[in-house]
Amino acid sequence: MPSTTSLATAVLPLIRTGADLHRWNAANEHGRQMHRAADILELALVTDDPAEVFTVTSKALASAITIIARADDSSGVIGDACRRLLYLHPKAAARADAPVSKLVKWMITFQFNGKVDYFELDPVAYAPALGETGMAQYRAKLNEITEQLGPKPPEDHRWSSPDSAIRWVLEWNERRLAVYDRDVDAIIRTHSRDRKVAAWLLHTAEALDEIGDISLAIEWAKLGADFDVGHQSVQAADFWCHLLSEHRPSELLDARLVVFNRWPNAIHAGTLHEVAGDHWDEYREVVVVALSKRPAEAVSFALSSLKDVRTAWDWAHSLGLDDDRLWASLAKAYEKVDPLIVLPVLTRLVKNELTEANAHHYQPAARRLKKMRQLAAGSEEAAQVDTLIFELRATYRRRPRLQQEFDRAGLP
Repeated sequence: MPSTTSLATAVLPLIRTGADLHRWNAANEHGRQMHRAADILELALVTDDPAEVFTVTSKALASAITIIARADDSSGVIGDACRRLLYLHPKAAARADAPVSKLVKWMITFQFNGKVDYFELDPVAYAPALGETGMAQYRAKLNEITEQLGPKPPEDHRWSSPDSAIRWVLEWNERRLAVYDRDVDAIIRTHSRDRKVAAWLLHTAEALDEIGDISLAIEWAKLGADFDVGHQSVQAADFWCHLLSEHRPSELLDARLVVFNRWPNAIHAGTLHEVAGDHWDEYREVVVVALSKRPAEAVSFALSSLKDVRTAWDWAHSLGLDDDRLWASLAKAYEKVDPLIVLPVLTRLVKNELTEANAHHYQPAARRLKKMRQLAAGSEEAAQVDTLIFELRATYRRRPRLQQEFDRAGLP
């Protein structure tokens, strides 16, 4: 851990750079370097001089924002580093007793006149640093900005309005300040909005959970789960079950059954299996019947949750599994049970890979054939595998790249 006087020297060079970050790989490499800087600051937050840590964190954050504004961060590595710094900043400010007026001014500038608009500031996180006086100043600044705006546009013109970005930031702050105030009515009003989107119901539940109103949080999470069958409702259902597991465990099994019946897939079957525990036999038939209509889900469930490769193998054949990637995983697992019985499956996978003249498939096919020779070694099937290789070489004799990959794999 660097000394207090060397903290800036240890951190800031890892953030700042004059390199061209428009190249994806260069941006990712620099992003990883920024994460090392965040690591140092996380340690310094509890060991070093608070004033120095806040100063360096502020400078690091400012530089990070400048960096991401000119980088190709399609992988999100730099963005994640920025979020780590944003998480540290209010903590550092609180420990350092940062000047309240300057902190309020910085928060307003960052959100309304910043170099990028990728990130939000959470006034709840800054509340310990701001105190009552600072929070009052912050609210006053937000009110000033609100008063400068014209009439609110109709909802269908919300994003075409020239001040849509400003209004979005104000609405975000209104939601977070409702949480800070622990105002249930305000939380429901600002988070659920017109209740036409499942995610808004989930956000309401999350905010209610944040203030400790568990009963209402469970109620709103269930509303989100029941909204429709889309992915947002799935997320709400997961949160509903999470809340039940934490606060009403006796209700969790029934909830998991509801979720599975609504979205019968391997993941929800797995969570039901886990929660059911010793009572699994009571639910097994319901799950098997539902998943039998979706062979890939059934086989995935048997492999990942039941850890029963024999059942997965039986279901794959009886249900007509048509998923080469899953067949490959199943064959890899089943070769430990019976190495020879997987050979027909591997043969089909190789032939499927080579149907199209695509060089990307040649090396995997060669490796699979090499594996087949290893599995068949010393058995009657060994000659059949070699015959298959000879036939493939003959069939695809006009594919020199394939022949090269076969040679590299040591195939006959």
